[in-house]
Amino acid sequence: MRSCSVPGRFPRLWPRRIDAQHESSPLLPKAGSAKEGAAELASVSSDFHRTGSNYGQKGSEVLFGGTRRRYSFSLIDYLLKYFLVLCTLLFTVLGLLVLGLGMWGLISKESFAREKIGSIGTDPMLALLALGLLLALLCLSGCVGALRDNCCLLRLFSALVLALVAAEVLAAILAYGLRAQIGTYLRAGMIAAMTRYQDDLDLRFITDEIQTSLQCCGADTYRDWEVNVYYNCSAPGVLACGVPATCCVDPLENGTVWNSQCGVGARLLDEFSAQSVIFLGGCLGGISRWIEQHQNLMGTVALVVLGVQILTLFITSRLLDSIQWRRLVYSMES
Repeated sequence: MRSCSVPGRFPRLWPRRIDAQHESSPLLPKAGSAKEGAAELASVSSDFHRTGSNYGQKGSEVLFGGTRRRYSFSLIDYLLKYFLVLCTLLFTVLGLLVLGLGMWGLISKESFAREKIGSIGTDPMLALLALGLLLALLCLSGCVGALRDNCCLLRLFSALVLALVAAEVLAAILAYGLRAQIGTYLRAGMIAAMTRYQDDLDLRFITDEIQTSLQCCGADTYRDWEVNVYYNCSAPGVLACGVPATCCVDPLENGTVWNSQCGVGARLLDEFSAQSVIFLGGCLGGISRWIEQHQNLMGTVALVVLGVQILTLFITSRLLDSIQWRRLVYSMES
């Protein structure tokens, strides 16, 4: 068997680390390398100064370019923005209507007359005035905030609309929970208003409007006016055993002049004779019939108003996010 001899040392293609560490001879640059290095350094510096100022902008465009176009120039955002403007204008008109209703009530009662102007501070119509004014200003703030991209006005508008929605939902829950007692509360309120009919001008105004609009008299029947001390049959005045003129079928004398004495002595007549002079049915029944006739319309209007308010909240939130993102992108670009 032939033995194979292995050489004792393999030839090395690179120097050992220890030889490199102990190398004492200095490195000598090649001829002309200094000039080439200086020229290359100058070229790199000029390239950096030429492109460095645009590097942040280009990087921002790379990172945010697609997003910026999406949020700054999105057609959906513009449509939602002007839909919000339309909704706020709608609620502004609603607030102005409430404001006009309160003003109409004050004018109808002649509350601005010189002899009544001192007690106008306790007039309940002022509540309608305040509500209408607040609603109009609130919706105008939302409209201006949407048009001017004002985040503070949009946040204020969103918070107040959310509070309004919560109040409406709470009122609906309470009305549904107390639906069996609403009739009792209405009757008690109507009797109280009839008792103070001559003493409280506001209650008198509300009672007259209800009886005129619903063509009714009293709470359950026209004989309920016995609770009033002036219309009580034992009263000494001319109004005894009578009813207010708003209970009359035709309160206008000759079709032109208001006859305030048309209900005098009406409760002394039998029902057959009285029905040609005054309304015999009570207002509670009239209110119930009116609600039954218009419940579908009332429910539809309530759902539409609530839906518009909730949709307004979502649109406001989307618009706020869009405004904040655009400002972030612009700050990064600048």
